[in-house]
Amino acid sequence: MTDSRQGAGGGAARALGAKGPDELREQIERTRSRLGDTVEELAAKADVKGRTRARAADLRDRAGAMGVQLRSGAAQAGHRAEERAARALRHTRHSASGPVSDAARACRRHPRPLLLVGAAGVAVLTAGLLRRRRRAHIC
Repeated sequence: MTDSRQGAGGGAARALGAKGPDELREQIERTRSRLGDTVEELAAKADVKGRTRARAADLRDRAGAMGVQLRSGAAQAGHRAEERAARALRHTRHSASGPVSDAARACRRHPRPLLLVGAAGVAVLTAGLLRRRRRAHIC
């Protein structure tokens, strides 16, 4: 008896579309190669631990790059702030030097009014402290 799948002179090779044994071997090799690729893809998808490690390494690299970028931006902002502060200090010194030095010169020339104002301030402060102390003892 003959196998019902085999046609007249065709056999299994004709069922797959191969025209000869060499072509059948090539088809088998291509199929094996595709099957190997498919198995590798499935293994990569099933390797959750490996994918997690790769993702973590990628995130570490990105975080490191972002940290460098942030530090660079912060350093630039710090330099700009220092420049602005130095500019403001120069402006303040320049604009305030006249009136302050004039007042200092006037106090040096006429110290008596300044001493009287200072003594009056100390007297008012002392009277206030004594008054507060008396109220605390009475209550």
